[in-house]
Amino acid sequence: MKNIDSFTHVRGESLFVDDLMLRQDTLFGLVFDSPKAHGKIKSVDYSKAEALEGVVKIFTYKDVLGENQIGGIIPDEPLWAEDEVHFWGQPIAFIVAKSEAIAKKARALITINIEELPVITTAKEAKEKGSFINAPRSFNLGDTQNAFTECEYVFEGETFSNGQEHLYLETQGCYAVPQENGNIKITSSTQGPTAVQKTAAKVLGIPMHKIEVDVIRLGGGFGGKEDQATPWAVMAAVAVQHLNRPVKYMLNRHDDLRMTGKRHPYSSFYKIGLTKDLKIKAFEAEFLQNSGAAADLSPAIAERTLFHATNSYFVPNVHTTVYSCKTNLPPNTAFRGFGGPQGMFVIESAIADAADKIGINKRKIQEVNLLAENDEFSYGQIATEVQAQSSWFSAKEQYQLEQLEQEVADFNNKNDRYKKGISLMPIAFGISFTNTPMNHARALVHIYQDGSVGVSTGAVEMGQSVNTKILQVAQSVLGISPHKVKLETTNTTRVANTSPSAASSTADLNGKATEMACNSLVERLTEVVADMLSTKKENISFQEDAVFVSDKKSDLTWEALIAEVMLRRVALSENAHYATPVIHFDKTKEKGHPFAYHVYGTAITTVTVDCIRGNYEIDSVKIVHDFGKSMNMGIDLGQVEGALAQGIGWMTMEEISYNNEGRLLSNALSTYKVPDIFSAPKTVETIPLKTEGNQMAIKKSKAVGEPPLMYGIGAYFAIQQAVKTFNPNYKLKFHAPFTPEKVLMGLYEK
Repeated sequence: MKNIDSFTHVRGESLFVDDLMLRQDTLFGLVFDSPKAHGKIKSVDYSKAEALEGVVKIFTYKDVLGENQIGGIIPDEPLWAEDEVHFWGQPIAFIVAKSEAIAKKARALITINIEELPVITTAKEAKEKGSFINAPRSFNLGDTQNAFTECEYVFEGETFSNGQEHLYLETQGCYAVPQENGNIKITSSTQGPTAVQKTAAKVLGIPMHKIEVDVIRLGGGFGGKEDQATPWAVMAAVAVQHLNRPVKYMLNRHDDLRMTGKRHPYSSFYKIGLTKDLKIKAFEAEFLQNSGAAADLSPAIAERTLFHATNSYFVPNVHTTVYSCKTNLPPNTAFRGFGGPQGMFVIESAIADAADKIGINKRKIQEVNLLAENDEFSYGQIATEVQAQSSWFSAKEQYQLEQLEQEVADFNNKNDRYKKGISLMPIAFGISFTNTPMNHARALVHIYQDGSVGVSTGAVEMGQSVNTKILQVAQSVLGISPHKVKLETTNTTRVANTSPSAASSTADLNGKATEMACNSLVERLTEVVADMLSTKKENISFQEDAVFVSDKKSDLTWEALIAEVMLRRVALSENAHYATPVIHFDKTKEKGHPFAYHVYGTAITTVTVDCIRGNYEIDSVKIVHDFGKSMNMGIDLGQVEGALAQGIGWMTMEEISYNNEGRLLSNALSTYKVPDIFSAPKTVETIPLKTEGNQMAIKKSKAVGEPPLMYGIGAYFAIQQAVKTFNPNYKLKFHAPFTPEKVLMGLYEK
C-alpha cells in the first residue's frame, strides 16, 4: 500500500497548520527574544512598539495567570524570561498584532538593556565550572579496572560529535482559537499533543479539559517538535485567554533556527582494552552532553546514550558515565536516534583507533565482538533474537565484501589524485521509550452505519507514514477495503493522555492499540453472524468486504452485516489501551529490561576523496537491514534511505556553529549545509534480513524510523580510511562532522 497522503502531497492539497482557514478576527503573534546569551535584564522599553498602530498587546511573564514554567522532566525553563536570560534567542515577550508585518515592525522598536554575564558554550567548559543540568549517571557491567590489567592492548582517546539542525520543512507553528466557556482549541505542529495540552493548562492556570489540541500532520519533526513545539502553542493560548480572539504564530526560518535547540553535541573520552585475539575485554567512556540552558529532554537523551554505548558488540566489562552539561545555548532536544548515535560514534572511534595502532583492518575487531544470543548488555537486559552476526555475515556475503575491498585497493594503487575508502557499520538499536511508563497508547475505532470506519489514535503523522500502517492494521483485521477506513487527526479530546510520537515506537504502540480495538469489534460482529447464519463462531472470518464461513464467501456483505448489527443495538465503537508488556528498568540500580526488542543491521559504505580539493563522494551504501516481517516494504525502504542521508549529513557536512558569545552563526541555509541530491550516495542498496520478525512489533514488522540513521556513521570512517591511504602521516581524529575543510587539512597533515 502506498502512503495514503502521497496523492494530496504531490498535488499540494495536504493541510498543515499554515493552510488552515482563519477566522476573520485572527491576530498574529511574534516572539521578542534575547539578543544576548546570558545576563540580567535591567530594563525593557516596549513603549514605541505598543504605540504602533495595529499592535494589540505585548505579553510577558507578568501576564501568566498560572505558572510561568514549561520544563517537562525538570521544571527549569520559564515560558518567558523574567529577571535573567540564559541563551541567545530566549523568549522574553510575545507581540500580538493585526498582521505579521506589524508585529515585525513592533519587534524592531523594542529596546532592552542587559547586564551581561559569563557565557558557557561548550560541554567541556561547563564541566570545568561545575555547571550541570542534573546528577551524572553511570552504567556498569563486570569490573573494568581489573579487566584492563589483563588486556594485551589498551588505548585512550577523545571524540567530538557536533549538533544537528532538524530543518523540518514546516517550521514550528500553531493556531489557537477561543471556544465557549473559556475553552481553547489549539491546532499545533507538535509530536506531543498531550505535552502541549498539559503545559498550556499549567501556564494558563486552568484544567486540561479546557484545552483541546489537534494535530493534522507535520511537515517533518525528527524529534524537534517533541518538546519544542510546546512554547509557541502555549504563548498563543495565553494571548487567547486574555484577548478572546484567535492567534496564529508560525515561526519564520531564521527565528526557528535561532530559538530552537538541536541534536546534542558531545565531547567524549574513551578507554578500550583488547585481548591478543582482539576481543574487547573492557570499555570505559565519559560522555559530556552539551544540554544547553535548560533540561528539555536532555536527561532522557543522556540515558539512551548509555543504553547504546557498546552498539552491537558484547563487552563483558563496561563503565560508562554521562554528564548533562548546562551551557548558554538554546536547550538541545530530541533528534532522530535520541542520543544513541552519539554513543555509537564513540565506540566506533575507539575501535578505529585501536585497529590503526595495532595495524589491522578495523572490521577484524568489529567482527569478533558482535553480539550473540544471550549476551548481556551493560544495563542488564539479555540479548535475544539477536541478528548482529547474521546481518554482518549476510552483508559480507551478499555484497561480496572481499571483492569490494580489492576493487578499492586496486583503484588506490592506480590513482594519485583520488583515493577510495570503505567501512562497515553494524547497528543494534533498542525499541521502546526508555522511560517505561511512556510505553502505552490508545485507539478509538468507530464503525459507521454504512460500514465505513474512522480510526483515532495518539500517533502523529509527520511523514513517516504511520497513518498508512495503522490503516493497514485496521483494514486487515476487519477484512475490508482500505478505502473504507479513515485516519482521523490526532486530537486530545478523542484520544487522551498520549505519549509523543517518538522513540520509533509510534507504529508499534498505536498499531497494537488499533489491532486490539478492531479485534474486539470483530468478536462482537462474529457473535451476530453466528446467530444470523446459525454457525459456530470459529468458522467465521471477515475478508474481501464480506463474511466468510469455513473459508467460503457467504452472501452476507460487510455493509449488510453492519446494518443488522445496528438494528440489534450492538456497540460499533471500541476504545482500546495497549501497554508494552515485559519491559522495566530500575534507575536506582541502572538495571532492567527497557527494550521490547532491538533492530539490527550492517552497512558497507564506499567513498571517493578528491585529494587535491578535499571533496568527497559517497559512492555506495550497501545495507542488510532487520525489518522483521515488514508490513509495508515501500515505506520502510524510504525510511532507511531518508535516515541514512540524515546520518551521513550529521557525520560529514552539517556543522552547527556558535561564536564565543553564544550567537548562532550557522543561521541560514547559506551557512548550514545539508545533504542534497548531489551529496547523497550515488547508490543505496538495501536487502531485508530474512527473519521471523518479533511478536512485540506490530504484525512482526519492526520499527524503522531511527535505527538506519546510524548507518551514516560509516561514512565518517570510510572517508578517514581514504585520507589515511593518501597520507600515511595523518593521525586519526574523531571530530565530526568530517567536512571537506577538515579532510583537506588531514590530507596534507605532516
